[in-house]
Amino acid sequence: MSAVFAARQILTRLHEVMASRMHAQGKLDRVVEIIGESLDSEVCSIYLLREGMLELYATQGLNKSAVHVTRMAIGEGLTGTLVQNVETLNLAEAKAHPDFQYRPETGEDKFHSFAGVPIVYRERAVGALNVQHVEPRRYEDVEIEALQTTAMVLSELIANAGLIDEEETGGLSESLTGMQTVAGLALVKGLGSGHAVFHQPRITIDQVMAEDIEAERQRVYRAFDKMREQIDNMASQAEFGVGGEHEEVLKTYKMFAYDEGWSRRINEAIDSGLTAEAAIERVQQRTRMRMREIDDPLLMDRMHDLEDLANRLLRIVSGQLGTAASQGLRRDTILLAKNLGPAELLEYDKRRLKGVILEEGSLTAHVVIVARAMGVPVLGRARGIRGLVREGDEILLDADHATATIRPTAQVGVAFDDRFARSREKQAAYASLRDVEPFTRCGTRIQVMLNAGLRDDMSALAMTGADGVGLFRTEFQFLVSATLPQRDRQTRLYRDVLDAAGEKPVIFRTVDIGGDKAVPYLRDEVAEFDENPAMGWRALRLALEREGLLKVQARALLEASAGRQLYVMFPMVSEPWEFDAAKQVFEDQLSYLKTRKKILPESIRYGAMLEVPALAEVLDDLLPRLSFLSIGTNDLTQFLLAADRANPKLAERYDWLSHSILRFLRRIQLATVGYDVDLGVCGEMGGRRLDALALLGIGYRRLSITPAAIGPIKELVRKVDLKEISEAMNTWLADPSLNLRAELESWARERDIDID
Repeated sequence: MSAVFAARQILTRLHEVMASRMHAQGKLDRVVEIIGESLDSEVCSIYLLREGMLELYATQGLNKSAVHVTRMAIGEGLTGTLVQNVETLNLAEAKAHPDFQYRPETGEDKFHSFAGVPIVYRERAVGALNVQHVEPRRYEDVEIEALQTTAMVLSELIANAGLIDEEETGGLSESLTGMQTVAGLALVKGLGSGHAVFHQPRITIDQVMAEDIEAERQRVYRAFDKMREQIDNMASQAEFGVGGEHEEVLKTYKMFAYDEGWSRRINEAIDSGLTAEAAIERVQQRTRMRMREIDDPLLMDRMHDLEDLANRLLRIVSGQLGTAASQGLRRDTILLAKNLGPAELLEYDKRRLKGVILEEGSLTAHVVIVARAMGVPVLGRARGIRGLVREGDEILLDADHATATIRPTAQVGVAFDDRFARSREKQAAYASLRDVEPFTRCGTRIQVMLNAGLRDDMSALAMTGADGVGLFRTEFQFLVSATLPQRDRQTRLYRDVLDAAGEKPVIFRTVDIGGDKAVPYLRDEVAEFDENPAMGWRALRLALEREGLLKVQARALLEASAGRQLYVMFPMVSEPWEFDAAKQVFEDQLSYLKTRKKILPESIRYGAMLEVPALAEVLDDLLPRLSFLSIGTNDLTQFLLAADRANPKLAERYDWLSHSILRFLRRIQLATVGYDVDLGVCGEMGGRRLDALALLGIGYRRLSITPAAIGPIKELVRKVDLKEISEAMNTWLADPSLNLRAELESWARERDIDID
């Protein structure tokens, strides 16, 4: 028996049942008979979700007296487990499964094999379709596929017949309509409140059974043609790469897009009597089943690619294209997505976007960098959040404490508003320091600069009164672009940034892409197989090997800085020769521009980022060639502690106030004494009040931080006596047994210094 024949046989008979004038219960009773006969199964049962419980609605083979009597909670027994996980179970021996529960009223004790599939409506499991057999055996793939197809038809039947609660057909059981609090990982801290908007609005498949199979087939053919055209266009737009390297990124997508096996399976599902949308969803369910069984991360990524393509195909065939950004945000919004790219985030109206919640996401994701620059709080790894929320639900996002409250009660809302108001008052107090220069109590001027990466970020210079831009991440333009930014585009951006800065300095960091910041138009086999991307083929290593990339950027920066001072900083320098090689690229372009009679920068100051610990051992060789040195505490810390900052299990180990980190930073500061080199910190460490206090205590006088941290750090600086904190830090660092964080907190409290 083929899957197509089995499904077609069942669907034909089900169509007759659905078209009949039988009442709903009679239809379900007839359905279990049809499935049992078609699959030669001794038991077939249907459970539906009602009042938050799974209730036995119809059965062929179990005791009829158990119908509407046997009930179980979601997660209880095999049926409750498959509904909770929205997954298929296929067991030769049901009793061997750890979630097996025996219900004596059903009379199922003599049955050994068990197979069950969830009945899914609007992305929520609202019931289960189970079959059982006396002999221990696993059901064949064709039988499981026939069950899954039948479950899709049942979802339409039970919804139309009103067999489950209104709330549950809408996607939420009674237990999920009240207030819910979800925990996650704070990716960008902050508070935000608004109404839930899904980045990709849900596609509802309202019609499962096809009226005209040939018409449905033609719809799928047209959708495949359009999808393949989109993929081909994406590939052709990549303008950079030697030997077709940019095509590597889209190779897997193109392979799946043109895979005849995939399109054949969808056509087979249509042949069985499904609409185009239902057929795509049916094949997608099979993909999800396989993904749960895969342990190989590389193969798992490939299956995710197929899942993404299936979503694209489904949107095309249903005519539901675009994201919520294309429709515009009409009110304050908390955006929900499985994951999100930086370019997608930038499409949203910042005035309305109050926060983002992701089911996945990591601290080093590109979207997090952009969100931080936009000042949008982000909560990541909020598992199952999309299954708990309806479009328009009110959400209170507290990324400071890594939680989100869905449908808050009035009392919770008032408490959140009070906290939000206090936060705004504090921010207003910080904003009042805009024109106040940050002098310490002992009269030392501390440079407080900001980190930026977008053209819009430059407005923060005037708003915060920062001394300049201590780190302009030029890679943002590369990360949000589908193709390599051409020289004229780069030049316009850099010129606009310098115009916005006026007389204030801007330190441009050359492009830091590669490794974990992969871009679709520049990929290398070495980077593809990096097991530790942060320590791989990235930043200056990539730029020096792909010299054309750095040449274009050097030329753009030099032309944009005509008649002005240019500050250039090279990232991830590990040895002095790398700095020399990068500087030479700029000097060569400068010589070229001289021959073309171009207006040149007034002067160029070259600097390096110290992120690789090895560079600290050769500073005596490098410092005479530098104008400035910036410490990148984000990467430096994870390299020194061998603690991935994206790994939540290592969060406590990733501590900037450890003795080892502070001693290392103090050693760098002491190594620069006597050299005409400006020393600063441009990592996140400098933007945290307690950590900044420690940096001041070990000799750092320039901090480059996020715009939101400028006011709080200015306020901190004005309360500090450098001699006093320096003496305290020297004492604490001499004793490794002390808890430095506790000592600093106590010291600050005694002096009425707010460290939050």
